Amino acid sequence: MSDRLPGALTRRPARILLLAVALCLPPFYLDAFWLRIGLFSMAAAIGAVGLSLLSGTAGQLSLGHAFFLAVGAYGYAYLAGEPGPGLPPVIAAVLAVLLAGAAGGLFSPVAGRVKGIYLGIATLALVFLGHHVLLTADSVTGGFNGRSVPPLELGGFAFAASDPELVVLGVPFGAEERLWFLGLALFAFTWFTAGGLLRGRPGRALAALRDSETAAAVMGVDVARHRSAAFVVSSMYAGLAGVLLALAFRRVVPDYFSLALSIDYLAMIVIGGLGSVAGATAGAVFVTALPLLMTRYADQLPLVAAPGSTEGAVGPTEAARYLYGAAIVLVLLYAPDGLHGLARRVREHLRRRRPRTPATDPVPPPPQPAAAARPKEHTP
Repeated sequence: MSDRLPGALTRRPARILLLAVALCLPPFYLDAFWLRIGLFSMAAAIGAVGLSLLSGTAGQLSLGHAFFLAVGAYGYAYLAGEPGPGLPPVIAAVLAVLLAGAAGGLFSPVAGRVKGIYLGIATLALVFLGHHVLLTADSVTGGFNGRSVPPLELGGFAFAASDPELVVLGVPFGAEERLWFLGLALFAFTWFTAGGLLRGRPGRALAALRDSETAAAVMGVDVARHRSAAFVVSSMYAGLAGVLLALAFRRVVPDYFSLALSIDYLAMIVIGGLGSVAGATAGAVFVTALPLLMTRYADQLPLVAAPGSTEGAVGPTEAARYLYGAAIVLVLLYAPDGLHGLARRVREHLRRRRPRTPATDPVPPPPQPAAAARPKEHTP
C-alpha cells in the first residue's frame, strides 16, 4: 500500500494539469457557437454546484435558484452600468455576488426553520416576487426589455471584442474566446472551493444533517445555523453564475429568470448526482447543451421543427425538455445516484475486470528443516 500511494499522488496533479491544458485549447480550434455552449455550461455548472450543496448535501429543497441568479446578473449590470453607480466592473461583480449572498441571508431564517416541500414552496415565492420586481423596477432593471451588460475589465484588459483585434497564435480573440478563460477561472474556483467545503467539517456536518437531524444535533451540529449557512453559500454560487451568464448573454431580460430555470437546475443535480461537484457539472452540461444543439441541428432531426417554423412538430426547446425529463425518470429508476455514481460503478467494474499483474515481492527463503525431535525419556 505504501508503495502505491506516492504514484497515486503524483498521477493526480498530472491528470489535473492535462485536463487544464485540454480545456484551454477550444478557443484556438472551435467557432463561436461551440464556445457559447461551453460558456453557458460553465455558468450553469457554477450555479448547479451551489444548488447541489444545498439540496444534495444539506437536504434542503429549493425552487428559487433562478431568483439568486437574477440578483447576480442584474446586480452586476446595474452596479457597473449606466444608469447606475458605474463602478469598476470587477468591484461590481464582487458586490453582485455578495448581494446574492445577502439576499440568501435575508431568507436564511426561513431556511433554518423550514424544510422539505415547505421550504420548496417558500422559495417558489421568491421566483414570482423577483420576476414582478424585474418587470416593474424600470430604473434599475430596464423593465420588460431588460438592460445591456457592460463588459468586464481586469487590469485594462476587456473581456469583449476590441479594436484593434487581439490575435493569439494566429487566432483572433473576440468576446467568446476571452470569456472562455474567465469562465474557466471562475469554474475552477467553484470546483476547488466546493470540493474543499464538502471534504471539510462543514460538509460532514451538512451530510449528517441531511441523514438525521436528531443524530446531527446530538453530535453537536447547530441545525438552524448550518441550514442557514448552506442557503447563503448556495445563493453566492448562484450569484456568481448569474454574473457569468450576464457577461455571456450581453443583455439580461426578466423572462429568462423564470420558474423554468429553477426546474432546469433541479434537473441538473438530479441527473448528475446529488451532493457531487462532478455530478452537478455533468448534469449542467447535459441540460444546457442539449437544447442548443437541438436548435442548431433541428432540420436534421426527426419530429423536431426548426425555430420559427409554422409546422406542427415539436420545437427544439420543448423536445430537449422531453428528453431530459425522460433522462430524469431513467436516472431515478436505474441510477439513483446520477451520472457521477454510474461512472464510479463503471470504473470499479473495469478495475475488477483488469488482469492483475503478478506480485513482485521477493521470493521467501525456503523453509528451514525442523529440528529432530528429542526422544521422550521414560520415567523410571
